[in-house]
Amino acid sequence: MAYDMYQERILEHYRKPRNSGHLEHPDLSGDESNPLCGDHIEVELKLDPKGSTVEDIRFSGDGCAISVASASLLTLRIKGMPVSEIVKLTQEDMEKLVGVPLSPVRIKCAMTSFVALSHALSSPKASAPAESH
Repeated sequence: MAYDMYQERILEHYRKPRNSGHLEHPDLSGDESNPLCGDHIEVELKLDPKGSTVEDIRFSGDGCAISVASASLLTLRIKGMPVSEIVKLTQEDMEKLVGVPLSPVRIKCAMTSFVALSHALSSPKASAPAESH
C-alpha cells in the first residue's frame, strides 16, 4: 500500500513538476545527461546576496518519470537551504527523497538532477564572491 502511495507521488511530480522552467538571471547553472535513459536535466539557481542560500531554483529538460520527478522533488527540498547544507547531500539522501526502491539503472535516472546541481555548485561562479545586483 505504501509503495503505491510513493509511486503516485512520482507520477504526480512527473505530470506536474514543481519549479520547472528557467530563471531570468540565474547565478549558477549546471546540467547532466543520462545516456542510458535519454534524460537531460539543467538546474538553475538564484542565490541570496551573500551567495550562501538558494533563494530560487528551476529545472528544465527531458527525462523519464523518475528523472523529472526527482528534479521536482529536489528543487522543493533545497529551495531556501544554505549552500553549505546542500553540498552535504548524498546519493542516499536522493534515494530517500524519491521514496521508492530503485534499480541501479533507475538510480542513475534519479541522480541526474542531483549531478546537475553538483555541477552548478562546483562551477567557478559558485566560489566567486557574490556580485551586487
